[in-house]
Amino acid sequence: MNPARGGHGGAARARIAGLGWNLPERRLTNRDLETMVDTTDEWITTRTGIRERRIANNGTTAAQLAAPAAREALAEAGLAPSGLDMIIGATLAPTRTFPSTACDLQQELGAARCAAFDVMAACSGFIYASAVADSFIRTGAANNILVVASEIVSPIINWKDRATCVLFGDGAAAAVYTAGDGSSGLLDSILRSDGSFGDFLTGGGVGERETFAEPRLDPGRFFLQMKGNQTFKVAVKSMAEVAEEILARNGFTMDDVDLIVPHQANIRIIQAVGKALGAPEEKVFVNVDRYGNTSAASIPIALYEARQQGRLTPGKLALLVAFGGGLTWGASLIRW
Repeated sequence: MNPARGGHGGAARARIAGLGWNLPERRLTNRDLETMVDTTDEWITTRTGIRERRIANNGTTAAQLAAPAAREALAEAGLAPSGLDMIIGATLAPTRTFPSTACDLQQELGAARCAAFDVMAACSGFIYASAVADSFIRTGAANNILVVASEIVSPIINWKDRATCVLFGDGAAAAVYTAGDGSSGLLDSILRSDGSFGDFLTGGGVGERETFAEPRLDPGRFFLQMKGNQTFKVAVKSMAEVAEEILARNGFTMDDVDLIVPHQANIRIIQAVGKALGAPEEKVFVNVDRYGNTSAASIPIALYEARQQGRLTPGKLALLVAFGGGLTWGASLIRW
């Protein structure tokens, strides 16, 4: 990403022309989890800030969950599916390895022939996918791009592991990016990763070095697994550093930021990042209590709610920051 790109108006940049979301109806509360695993509502709330999360119905695909969010975003943007140049999906739990969730969503929407592919950056997925969309729009290679984060994490959760099963929820959200005049939109993005920490946070996949035909294959290896203490420390440090970096290279300070929208991992990480940045509590958006960690979908879900609540209005500056398996992390600045 060009260090000089942000904060210098004039050039076309991607702006959000439409937002949409879709959350499963089923609520799984902490009280429900008390009957499933050795935990309590107090233990979960104190350590994570989560009180409930949404769970998709069995058989629902990531594309099916995403479709209503995509249609809402397209309607707000005044754009038909046929007007899309590209669909970029962000998910850590695709229904199948291929075709991509973006291709499946393309079929759901009837958006034939536009480019469609997934970006897999775990919980950083929306920031990564939005940066890709911005790059295509800035170069003039595309004008209308749908970015959709859809996460059905519940099937890869070990519901007997209280360290992970209390954290995650399902949900989807979408943003339509269009070419703007540069007065508003995505000012800048910074993307980072470090594969040497990859075993801190892992999830299921296809057979690794074994085949499904071999009887020694352990199904438990396909559940989401996390080294919580190690992940916490790296997450807070990485998110705070990348947030400070993107502000500095665009000539902003925390006083210029109207709203910080962090990945909703858990309340302790969110609070620790806010404290590291010296941000007042009222500047940090939090909805993890109602949805849990929805991975790549957490930031666009938060953007949708923040706008609903009147916390994102024209001219306001939003700082987005996320961290996920890979390890990946990143930050974006958006002038609303």
